[in-house]
Amino acid sequence: MKITHIHSQIVRLPAEEPLAGGPSSAGLTYDFVVLTVGTDQGIEGIGLTFMGAALTGALKTAVDALGLLSIGMDPMRIEAVTGKLFAAGDQSGPGGILTLAIAAFDIALWDIKGKASNMSVSSLLGGFRGNVPTYASGALMRQFSLDTVTTAASRLVERGFRQMKFQLALPGHTTPAIEVERTRIIREVIGADIDLMCDINQRWDVRQAISLGKQLEQYKLFWLEDMVAHDDYCGMAKVADALATPLAAGEYVYGSVPFRHMLEAGSVDVVMIDVLRAGGITPWMKIAGMAQAFNLPVVSHLLPEIHVHMIAAIPNGLTVEYMPWSCRLFEEVPLPRDGMLTIPEKSGLGLSLNREVMKRFGVVA
Repeated sequence: MKITHIHSQIVRLPAEEPLAGGPSSAGLTYDFVVLTVGTDQGIEGIGLTFMGAALTGALKTAVDALGLLSIGMDPMRIEAVTGKLFAAGDQSGPGGILTLAIAAFDIALWDIKGKASNMSVSSLLGGFRGNVPTYASGALMRQFSLDTVTTAASRLVERGFRQMKFQLALPGHTTPAIEVERTRIIREVIGADIDLMCDINQRWDVRQAISLGKQLEQYKLFWLEDMVAHDDYCGMAKVADALATPLAAGEYVYGSVPFRHMLEAGSVDVVMIDVLRAGGITPWMKIAGMAQAFNLPVVSHLLPEIHVHMIAAIPNGLTVEYMPWSCRLFEEVPLPRDGMLTIPEKSGLGLSLNREVMKRFGVVA
């Protein structure tokens, strides 16, 4: 089998909050570069990547340039293809646009391999189980009012979610007392049996993280996420040592090497991997194996329709972040049922592009 052609398209989706009917962000969009890799046997693989509106055009250019280098290669030899692409752009550094662009190819090649083998990607990767827990993400954002958040939290429970995530480090005027009170009220609304995660998005320093983290321990959070700067491994380790609540981190780093530093420093209790910043499914699985060697669980970041395959494939997969920004791109995606996601029965990733959405929101570049 040979790669014969590639096609990429920017798709600009409006930013909506579909999980609990929360407010939309006027003017904000989620801009994806959607990739199709074609072969001489008629099998096509779907990949995608995401960076942000300002550089989405540059990301598409990178995808197209790398795609030309893949023509004629065997898509089943995934490491050979992505290895060639990394070598072609090695002067660009290990992160950023190069890694995000190659991730789209790696994802598409696994889709091809699954379709050619008549197996799901999850089965190819290990097939540890057929369904996985998932948590609601994006409905309890820091910019939403407390009334909006508590209403949304109640709706999430009613809709069967057993896990959900909210954000602290509130915008505008805030104090530790306000942050702690927001946590108390959300916990009271959802009850003690719901797993409640909290994301800080790197907005606290080590001192704040330890101080506020101790005050939050009474609310039995499932984890505290990205409390301090993503590359402050020693600082994260200090926070982890000081708190009883597990710490999650990893979504902001590129490639596998930073995870080695985090794990060796004892910076995290829950390893969060973003398939795009990792560089694709192949390096994602290597990072997950590294985490398993440290007896740590793995969780995902964004793209639930893809991450469900990897979290279900491995024994240390904990839960899938269900933030469905990208789901509208596809005709069918795995949907939460009683807080669980099930692997699609179709081969490969089990995804088909929604041509109507691609046409309506596609950007001519």
